[in-house]
Amino acid sequence: MSKLSRRVLGISPQETSFARRGFRCDSDAVRERLETVGRSFVAGYLCALEAPDAEALAASIGAAVARDFQGFANEGAAMGLALLDALTPWRRGRLQRFLAGPGDAHVYIVHVGAGWALARLPISVARLLGSLHPVLRWLALDGYGFHQGFFHAPEAIGRQRVPRRLKGYARRVFDQGIGRSLWFVEGADPGRIAADIAAFPAQRRADLWSGVGLASAYAGGVERSALETLRTAAGGHRPALAQGAAFAAKARLRAGILIPETELACAVLCGGATAAEAAAVTDEAMPAVAAPVAAAPEGLPLFELWRLGIQQRFLDRQT
Repeated sequence: MSKLSRRVLGISPQETSFARRGFRCDSDAVRERLETVGRSFVAGYLCALEAPDAEALAASIGAAVARDFQGFANEGAAMGLALLDALTPWRRGRLQRFLAGPGDAHVYIVHVGAGWALARLPISVARLLGSLHPVLRWLALDGYGFHQGFFHAPEAIGRQRVPRRLKGYARRVFDQGIGRSLWFVEGADPGRIAADIAAFPAQRRADLWSGVGLASAYAGGVERSALETLRTAAGGHRPALAQGAAFAAKARLRAGILIPETELACAVLCGGATAAEAAAVTDEAMPAVAAPVAAAPEGLPLFELWRLGIQQRFLDRQT
């Protein structure tokens, strides 16, 4: 099965190269870092296609990918597991077993990675989300958005298209993934990112800036001056930018893989907060889940209430 999976579902690391995707980048160092992210994702994805169980998958990722980039490998692994679950319904449960085991340390990123499968197979959005954490499940739509922005930039970013099957709040989380992809599509250039976002309708911009904040703090790659330019360009969307960076800090700290780039991004984008302080804000704002239902007052998912709570705390820090 593993050999067949790799033959049918395999992705070449070259598919994520800037040359293959046509992305712009003015710095060789930034390009190399972001391409390493892409290669790490693919490595994790391919490990998932071959590993016999969750523990073996974690070991394969540990051996194949440098520690700082293992979050991206776990994201790729989640995509692979979600695809295998969809293609072999008689053997479902790979993704859940991974989340219950070694994937738990990367729980946020694994939820994101699962959403990549939505772009590769006609998987039911409701069914996928229904199998995931009642708050974090929305992150799968972020993964879907990132995939479309990364692999189909002319359509998703240039023409600003959203898949027709996404309705309501799902479209907003999709935009958060689009924003995250801009960090790669534009080679982490603040000016080009800001120009791309300004071309979108006003009601979509806050979610796009949130995704940019997450990518800038989780993937990193730029100096303080670039982050300061990014913060200025975000204008009134600075709380959304900060919330994205806080998400990144929480994800890296939970996995025990904090990097200097995340500390720097939090210091600049989160009002001088350390990564630990930014992550603590996400913990404080997390809504209580009393039942496995993600409904909330005013029709807002708990995930959005969580994001709004984080943004309000960073808005308070800036005023």
